[in-house]
Amino acid sequence: MNILILSAATGGGHLRASRAICSYIEENCPDSRAEVVDALKSISGVLDKTVCNGYHILAMKTPKLFGQLYRATNRKSPLYDLMTRFSNTFSRMLLPAITARSPDAVIATHPFVSEMVSDLKAAGALNVPLITLMTDYGPHRAWIADRVDAYVVADAGMIPQMEAMGVPREKIYPFGIPVENVFFTRADRPALREKLGLARDLPTVLIMAGSFGVTNILGIYRRIVRADLAFQVVVITGRNRKLYAAFRNEVARSPKPTKLVFFTNEVENYMHASDLLITKPGGMTVSEALACSVPLAVFDAIPGQEEENADFLLTHNMAVRLKPGEDCGKTVLSLLEDSRRLDRMRSSCAEFDKSHSSEDILSLTRRLCGEYRAKQ
Repeated sequence: MNILILSAATGGGHLRASRAICSYIEENCPDSRAEVVDALKSISGVLDKTVCNGYHILAMKTPKLFGQLYRATNRKSPLYDLMTRFSNTFSRMLLPAITARSPDAVIATHPFVSEMVSDLKAAGALNVPLITLMTDYGPHRAWIADRVDAYVVADAGMIPQMEAMGVPREKIYPFGIPVENVFFTRADRPALREKLGLARDLPTVLIMAGSFGVTNILGIYRRIVRADLAFQVVVITGRNRKLYAAFRNEVARSPKPTKLVFFTNEVENYMHASDLLITKPGGMTVSEALACSVPLAVFDAIPGQEEENADFLLTHNMAVRLKPGEDCGKTVLSLLEDSRRLDRMRSSCAEFDKSHSSEDILSLTRRLCGEYRAKQ
């Protein structure tokens, strides 16, 4: 079975989910082949840069406007129709990248891509199963397309909302967002801390700036390190050199032991070693944290999908929200001091077990391929 996984680089989550399912197939299915392709890059470098940069600018610089656009495209409206026409216009330009790989099935991890592949199927240019893998904890109409054979969603709570959007129940599978298997591997926390150069027995707070590298995380750090409690901090800035430099100066005079990390391939180890993760609630970061059973404190949720991700976490007792203008140091301190509450949150994270997501997605793909072959 030849599986083509089509994605796009608006945010980091779409590609990370793609790589997770691709890695699972490569490691566990010698009779199958999987490949991740960035659909927008395949169509045009200019298109890719325009869409990705536009997304980043809207989300970072004008989040309120981004939220308005998110809501406007989540209902039948002229803006929604414009977005659909955008996908129609470029779908034919994506076809060569698909036909060159002769896939038996397509998994789409981006809404634009899902719409494009659906358009190609409707036009008779493609006749393979299309599985749409949604990478957030709330549905959006942009993901919904006529020729999608199956939707893989993060949680069963999304099913009624998707049915209200016209998706048949039998097409919705709450398998969860796939993450790399290393996030599900349980580890001895004190021993892992020692391996990472941290104190074995100190409570540990992990701060991740998110894929955009949000600078006001500095303010959160300054507030929490003033808390009158012994704990240590790990700060991962990603590839944001400006933010790393700012934190380097901050850490030098911090009252709390702090390990500053630029870019790392050991995110899962730092999550497993931590008692609390402070982060923006991006869909993949949330999924990786839940796989590690680490409670979250979320901040700066972008209006739209990140707000819905945050609401999901709060509703299920997996996170607290750090609100602008409030003393987030007190919020973090209250959690670290209340070990029972933190343990309950950790249990809630652990109970949300999606460790079989990749396996379930592969089984679904095999079944749909068999059904398509039977029709031919």
